[in-house]
Amino acid sequence: MAEKYLHDEVVPDASSADTKKKQVAQMFDEIAPRYDVLNRFLSAGIDVSWRRKALAKLKELKPKLMLDVATGTGDVAIMAARELRPEKIIGIDISEKMLEGGRVKVSAKGLETVIELKSGDSETINFPDATFDAVTVAFGVRNFENLEKGLSEIHRVLKPGGRLVVLEFSKPLIPGFRQLCNLYIGFITPRIAGTVSNKKAYQYLNNSIKAFPEGKQFVAVLNKIGFTNTTCKPLTLGICSIYCGDK
Repeated sequence: MAEKYLHDEVVPDASSADTKKKQVAQMFDEIAPRYDVLNRFLSAGIDVSWRRKALAKLKELKPKLMLDVATGTGDVAIMAARELRPEKIIGIDISEKMLEGGRVKVSAKGLETVIELKSGDSETINFPDATFDAVTVAFGVRNFENLEKGLSEIHRVLKPGGRLVVLEFSKPLIPGFRQLCNLYIGFITPRIAGTVSNKKAYQYLNNSIKAFPEGKQFVAVLNKIGFTNTTCKPLTLGICSIYCGDK
C-alpha cells in the first residue's frame, strides 16, 4: 500500500468535503484565464529559466516520445518541442480549462502535429507500460492526491532507460533569504493574486510547499518507487529544485 505524505492531505479548501483531486481541478479551472500572466508577474519570469534548465536534463537522451504530467497550459511541452525536438509530446492534466488555454497556445505556435494536450490523471495514466522515453512534471507533484501512486504510474509508463524530470518548489535554507521567501509566498503573493484571481489558490500554493517532502526526502521517495541515478539540484538559492530519476 502506498504511503501517505503530509502534502497529500493539503487541499485548497479545508472546509470542503471534496477530494483533493476534485478541489485542485476546480481551483485550476477557476484561475486558468489569468494563470500565465499572473505566474510570469509573480515569478518575475524566472520560472522560464527554471523550465529550460529542467529540460536540459533530457538533452542527452534525445527523447522521441514524451509525456508532460500536470501540463497545465502547456509551457513545458511547448518549450520541449522547441529545445528537444521530439516526434511527439503528450500533455495530460485534470483541469480542462487549463488545457483549453494550452491548446490555444499550441495552435498559435503551429505545434498541433507535435503536441497533444488531453485530459488525464497522474494516478491512472491511460497508456501501456514502457511507452515514453521521458516524462516531465513541472510544479505538479505537490498536487498529486497520492504521491507514491502518481510516481509509480510515471515509472510504469517510462521505457527502460527513460528519465523522469520533476521541477518543484522547495524551501531555501539560507537564513534571512528563507524568511523573505516565506513572507513573499505566504503573505504578499496571495494578496496580489486575490485582487485579480483566486486568493485561496495562492494560499494553497504556500501550504503545499511547506508540506512537500523536498530535497533528500523526495529523492528517497523516488528511490522507493524504483527510480535509479536519482538527483536533486537546487535552483535560485533553493527556491526551486530539479529532481531526476531513471528507469
